Amino acid sequence: MSLTYTPALQEGIKLHNFALKGVDGKVYTQEDVAGENGTLVMFICNHCPYVKTIISRLVEDAGVLQSKGIGVVAIMSNDTLTHMEDSFENMKEFSRQNGFTFPYIIDETQEVAKEYGAVCTPDFFGYNAKGELQFRGRLDEVNPSKSATSDTKKELLEAMIQIAETGKGPEVQTPSMGCSIKWKIAGAT
Repeated sequence: MSLTYTPALQEGIKLHNFALKGVDGKVYTQEDVAGENGTLVMFICNHCPYVKTIISRLVEDAGVLQSKGIGVVAIMSNDTLTHMEDSFENMKEFSRQNGFTFPYIIDETQEVAKEYGAVCTPDFFGYNAKGELQFRGRLDEVNPSKSATSDTKKELLEAMIQIAETGKGPEVQTPSMGCSIKWKIAGAT
């Protein structure tokens, strides 16, 4: 596990195009997942301890966001040859076990992760209704060595609701942290 932090927000960058296969067999594009009040694009995977630590709260918060007209999608971009835990079949099971209410799609070429500038799992990109990047922070302060409490601030949830209501994200955003994306080695098949 290589701990990586997300870079600072580059506000206004547009929602990138993609067409990727979901665990339900459908192909999803950015238009399919965009919500009328904003869109949350998440880069996650099945094996990362940071993702596993937050997954139940993430799914719960995603449901709240979806009820507020915010589209949600999760993208898995890790090299599945070196990290078989993240295989497409295991993605299906991870989605089912955790009750995903949003598409979980695979970025087999890793081109989408590169286009977004994703660096770790989890990595969150929050867009307003115009498709402009407004959030590049974390779910909350919880990590594998720090548990959630009743006082844990829901940073992602609050930021996305603010974006839906105002079109702008919070001025202060704490970077997400997690396992680095497992990039394919050039020339490997």
